[in-house]
Amino acid sequence: MDGNRKWVPGFEAVLLILLSHTAVALEVPLDPKVLEGLPQPPTITLQSPKDYIFDPRENIVIHCEAKGKPQPSFSWTRNGSHFDVEKDSKVLMKPGSGTLVIDISQEKAEAYEGTYQCTAHNEHGTAVSNNIIIRQSRSPLWSKERNEAIVVQMGVSLVLQCRPPAGLPPPVIFWMDNNFQRLPLDKRVSQALNGDLYFSNVLPEDTRSDYICYARFPHTQTIQQKQPISVTVLDMETINATVAALYNITDFYSGSPEGERRPGFMLPLGTTSTQMVLRGETLELECIADGLPTPDISWQKDGGELPSSRTSFHNFKKTLKISDVNEADGGAYRCTATNNLGTVHHIIKVTVNAAPFWVSAPRNLILAPNETGILTCRVSGEPKPQISWFVNGVPIENAPEDHSRKVDDDTVILSSVQSGSSAVYQCNASNAFGYLMANAFVSVLAEPPRVLTPPNRVYQVITNSPALLHCASFGSPIPTITWFKDSQISIKNSDPYVIHEDGTLEIHVAQPLNSGKYTCIATNNLGIKENHVFLEVKEPTRILKQPEYKVVQRGLSAVFECKVKHDPSLVPTMTWLKDKGELPDDERFEVDTDSLIIKDVTDEDEGTYTCIMNTTLDQDSASAMLTVVEATPTPAIVYEKPDSPADLELTDQTERTVQLTWTPGDEHNSPTQKFLIQYEDLLHEPGVWINLTEVAGTSTTAQLNLSPYVYYSFRVRALNNVGYSEPSQPSRQYRTNPAAPDENPSDVHGVGLEPGNLVISWTPLTGFQSNGPGLEYKVQWRQKDIEENWSSKNVANVSQFVVSGTPTYVPYEIKVQALNDYGSGPDPEVVIGYSGEDLPLSAPDSVRVMVHSSTLAEVHWEPVAFPSVRGKLQGYKVYYCRERGLQETEKETKQEEQVLSFSGNRSEGRLPGLQPYSVYSLFVKVLNSKGEGPPSPSKTFETPEGVPEQPSFLNVVNHGMDSLTLEWGPPTNNNGRLAGYTLKYQPVNYTSELGPVKVMTFLANETTITLGNLNASMLYKFYLSARTIKGPGPDITQEASTAMDTTRTQPTVETGKGPTEPPHPTSPITQSLHSPFHKVPPVGPAFGTVNTSVSEDGAVITWEYFGHHKNVYVEYIVENSKEDWKKEMVNGSHSHMIKGLKPGMSYRVRVVAKDAADPTVHSTDEVLVTVPAVPSRQVDIATQGWFIGLMCAIALLILVLLIVCFIKRNKGGKYPVKEKEDAHQDPEIQPMKEDDGTFGEYSDTEDHKPLKGSRTPSNGTVRRDESDDSLVDYGEGGDGQFNEDGSFIGQYSGKKEKDTHEGNESSEAPSPVNAMNSFV
Repeated sequence: MDGNRKWVPGFEAVLLILLSHTAVALEVPLDPKVLEGLPQPPTITLQSPKDYIFDPRENIVIHCEAKGKPQPSFSWTRNGSHFDVEKDSKVLMKPGSGTLVIDISQEKAEAYEGTYQCTAHNEHGTAVSNNIIIRQSRSPLWSKERNEAIVVQMGVSLVLQCRPPAGLPPPVIFWMDNNFQRLPLDKRVSQALNGDLYFSNVLPEDTRSDYICYARFPHTQTIQQKQPISVTVLDMETINATVAALYNITDFYSGSPEGERRPGFMLPLGTTSTQMVLRGETLELECIADGLPTPDISWQKDGGELPSSRTSFHNFKKTLKISDVNEADGGAYRCTATNNLGTVHHIIKVTVNAAPFWVSAPRNLILAPNETGILTCRVSGEPKPQISWFVNGVPIENAPEDHSRKVDDDTVILSSVQSGSSAVYQCNASNAFGYLMANAFVSVLAEPPRVLTPPNRVYQVITNSPALLHCASFGSPIPTITWFKDSQISIKNSDPYVIHEDGTLEIHVAQPLNSGKYTCIATNNLGIKENHVFLEVKEPTRILKQPEYKVVQRGLSAVFECKVKHDPSLVPTMTWLKDKGELPDDERFEVDTDSLIIKDVTDEDEGTYTCIMNTTLDQDSASAMLTVVEATPTPAIVYEKPDSPADLELTDQTERTVQLTWTPGDEHNSPTQKFLIQYEDLLHEPGVWINLTEVAGTSTTAQLNLSPYVYYSFRVRALNNVGYSEPSQPSRQYRTNPAAPDENPSDVHGVGLEPGNLVISWTPLTGFQSNGPGLEYKVQWRQKDIEENWSSKNVANVSQFVVSGTPTYVPYEIKVQALNDYGSGPDPEVVIGYSGEDLPLSAPDSVRVMVHSSTLAEVHWEPVAFPSVRGKLQGYKVYYCRERGLQETEKETKQEEQVLSFSGNRSEGRLPGLQPYSVYSLFVKVLNSKGEGPPSPSKTFETPEGVPEQPSFLNVVNHGMDSLTLEWGPPTNNNGRLAGYTLKYQPVNYTSELGPVKVMTFLANETTITLGNLNASMLYKFYLSARTIKGPGPDITQEASTAMDTTRTQPTVETGKGPTEPPHPTSPITQSLHSPFHKVPPVGPAFGTVNTSVSEDGAVITWEYFGHHKNVYVEYIVENSKEDWKKEMVNGSHSHMIKGLKPGMSYRVRVVAKDAADPTVHSTDEVLVTVPAVPSRQVDIATQGWFIGLMCAIALLILVLLIVCFIKRNKGGKYPVKEKEDAHQDPEIQPMKEDDGTFGEYSDTEDHKPLKGSRTPSNGTVRRDESDDSLVDYGEGGDGQFNEDGSFIGQYSGKKEKDTHEGNESSEAPSPVNAMNSFV
């Protein structure tokens, strides 16, 4: 088999059906459920690249995957011979695929180099892969060489050669120094494509000893380096023989002198050169020049332009690259080097050749038996490729003979194929630069149609947008697709529908009327299959109120509105952008449903704000600018209406369109939002300007759609944030030619106004809509559902036509068509109307009444026959009237007749609101638009007893201290036989809380009662209801209070004075106030006894209260003061303490009750309260017995202590006077034991600590001025800490601080010192 072949995966399958010598393609479905049962020859789905370079450190993996039905088996060839995978233990073929994994960890990798090819085979054919060349990556070492040092004259050119070892793949070259730093490259020093380093001229700074060329091999990720090259740059003054001998120079460049020189090419050499490139690759042209100064390089193509989109310059313009080369890129490229001394050129002649490339690769075919198919293999290349065909991997000339197959160069024709002739064909195209190889299978199948589009799929589109309804199908032969709308209307391939070859139905401009159910039917000679889909045409999303341009002062708020209309079934999402980005994450930005609010505007908020309304189907957006200005008063920007547009011109004139252009006027600091274009119809409505269209404020042209037979004149108005400009000057007149009407009259109706006629009316066309002279209307009518011809009449200048002699109320089909002197309008729509109505002939039959309750009855009847209605049935009317009551005492009074209407074709209705225990009569009439029919026979019925109404009145009379008398009247309507009355009553306290309920019943003839044993001064609530055998009726309620004692005493209240006043008042001063007896009204507050008392904390007020007001206050004021009363709310309480009263002052106090709804104020009498002055708490304790006894005990204890001290002194020697001198020092610092040892036994530190409860000054001393007779003279020291039993005295050694809360007088306990003075 030819070694130059490549597989191209055929992911699409094609069925070629030769019908009238025309081939049609069938796509193979990718749905696995469909493919599951279909036989399929092998198809290669994955293979390794043609040139596979492997890393010897890793396993070799050669990919080969294929699909087919049944699953294909795999085999391999190596170097053209069969490769037995099973015999090589190092080679493993993956299960279920042909992929090879070769373990070379312990083998020589070279043993597996070669050309491999994979074959996939099943019972329907054989597919082959490309030839895959396997080579090992190599990174050889640099050949050993010794680089001589280079010394050059400054200004000459220099080339440092790299010459890296040949690797697989080739290495990447770069130059570095000993520190692994890349050498700097520039216009003067550059690296060529072959890796050599070029100096256009050398400078002293080029002197260095570490020019090192590195080669990096990509596959192995290794880097090799060349031996360093040393370069020394000298000027002419230093060049002499001594220097040469000193440096042992063996290679010395002594070119031209170091002065300036013209450019010359170092690479390529000469004036011309050639280069070949393959199509699709990248062309790289290189020119490196020497010279001083350094030359500039430029490129051009002789006789053409460089392709700008594919051209790039590199290496400081020394390299020209053109990507994706094609045949047009061949030619002469001129490289020019220039400096200030001259210019030099080099021409590179480029030839473009091409490896084979596909024009049309062969595609898989699925054919039905006896069909004809064509395989084409169209390739191109330079030179022209040779094409070879294979069948199942065998050259077609060596394959078994097949008379149905004919080969013609790049085409294979398969005629009248038969079942079992499936195979895989290979096309190989090759030339000197490569090859292409593709597999294409031919599968012979017979399959009934299948619809692959999911059933009942719902397509949603926006009005006026295209709609695509899919009907993907599969079958062999190819199914024919037909479409139906709503399962009835056959859809043809004509406007507005287009049926594509793949069965897709397209509606170019979808309208709401296109919504509905669509059915596609796939048919071939083996069967038929249908599928239903649904189309929903939605309203477009539109921004009704766009955000407007805002100029806002810094620190204020800006509000942008964005109100949107959208289809109700779509969920919208509002998004706001600032300058096409997201809004700042700042709480000052508040997004509402239809607005954006920016609070406390800053300069950073200035910009363009856009609102975007998205739905799942469409979106709309609008933008507005925000300008932030200074908040301080500055010269305001004047915003005015724009100036009028000017220079109106009409161009591109046709029968129905014209283009209008204009020049905008001055915007006056406010951008133009839109232009409004208006027109005047000088023929039909002269002097009237009508809005035609609007365009954006950035446009200056508009394409206008025109109507026939109009004398147009146009004008333009501009709109900015301030308002509309004045209109522009009118354009020149433009007349359109007459034509037949484009539309028919609207609002066509047919209604009979009288029996026997039919009035056909419509809204006539305007002169603008007439499209030409001689406007008339062709009125057509015929009776519906009767086979008869249309009657017609042409009329003019009217909007209705009366047809006489029609039957009563029958349907008619009506059409009204516009026509003029130039033809008729479109076919009109048929409208259904009805001839005139007449009064109904019949009355409803079988009227019967069902009584559900005492107030509700239901009436039934038999509907009248439709012909007797003689019109449109509106419903039925029930007339009913109360004839009389069933009570013997009731007068015979007939009430006014009542009517209830029931719309539609009803046969029953309910009569609510009936009066119980009554006799009613009724009859029923049928109703049409003309009027009512005759009444049905009258029907009488009775309602049962019900509950009575409430008693007519309830009064409370004779208020006593413990009794109340009630009187009431019978109900206005008993609604039955009155059985008696029920009375309930309960007390109500001052917080409006209700007490226990008592119940009493009375006979029907009882209408008064006196209630006794009631509480005095108490409010009662009464509930009275009447009752029949059906139960009690509604309550009537009343409230009333019993009387109270009206005698009130008010003694004078004063604080006691004189010698009888207690020194320490410990109980409050109390006074009582009794109100006099009086008659209490039935409803209202009532105050009883008021008491007051005075304590140290304030005045306490208590009272009795029997009312139920919501607001109760205690009010008080200083006696004889003219200030306003102060009040404190005391709701729900019977006592209150008034705090903050001044001692020694008298106050007037009262309790007040009132409601917001009741202007009456209820109050107690005023009470005078006197607050006593605060008595002194300082008493002479010297006269108190308990204090005298205490002082005696203390004196006796001191005497004992003094005796003990003298005894100790006599025992231990002289009493140390020094201790008295040291008494004011800290006992914690001074040692207690003196030099003579006196009192040494009392030096324990515990004796020097203050006892709990003692008050010792911070410095440990007792000041003498704080004691009348200091005990320091008798003790151990001034800190009040005595030895022996001095701890007892220590508790009283300090003077207590004053108690500040007792006033200015001191309340401290007397000190023992003072007590001693008093005692002595």
